[in-house]
Amino acid sequence: MAKLRYLGHAAFYVEGAGLKALIDPFLSQNPWNIAQPEEFTDLNYIFITHGHGDHLGDAVEIAKRTGATIISIFEVANYCNRKGANIHPMHIGGTFDFPFGRVKLTPAAHGSAIVEGNELLYGGNPCGIIIENEGKNLYHAGDTGLISDMELLGKYEKIDIALLPIGGNFTMDPQDAAIAASMINPKLAIPMHYKTWPIIDKEPEEFKKLTERKGIDVQIIKPGKEITF
Repeated sequence: MAKLRYLGHAAFYVEGAGLKALIDPFLSQNPWNIAQPEEFTDLNYIFITHGHGDHLGDAVEIAKRTGATIISIFEVANYCNRKGANIHPMHIGGTFDFPFGRVKLTPAAHGSAIVEGNELLYGGNPCGIIIENEGKNLYHAGDTGLISDMELLGKYEKIDIALLPIGGNFTMDPQDAAIAASMINPKLAIPMHYKTWPIIDKEPEEFKKLTERKGIDVQIIKPGKEITF
């Protein structure tokens, strides 16, 4: 049975058969202060949805120290490789069968520029990520607005758990995220990317109420807690 631990903002640790991974490891500068990069010593993969600092986070440092392979959009992956990390670059719509299961990158409506000093570096397109492990599909939407592509996920991908941003301003708010959940139709929806800063101070309970009205189960995971699936 796989497990999923919420590290605050959009960062998660996921562990299953052949898989010990971080998703969007924004840790050392994360206001939630749930975990620090040095706590992760046994990893084999790191997933990154886009190049913004609150998602790329500590990925390069952790990958170089642990030997974990970074899986991301081509441009973000190659940026990490130039910094010394092992990578597996992919692109939206692409799938690959890893030893732990299938990975597919999905569209996301957002940006992906990488900030380095006073420069903005091209980070390609943002993405969502579907991670298959132990026969279950975990979907991390990344940062995104509401897009019609989510209907295809509901129709063809059989998502078990959907991790959806609800904070508004930069991403969907609870109302749009509830619509997204109804389109994706996961067995369980989990809100993320909220209350990290005042500008995204949305209530997960509002998302839960709106989404459960649509017949979809919601679980609010407090930062630092984990579930099994």
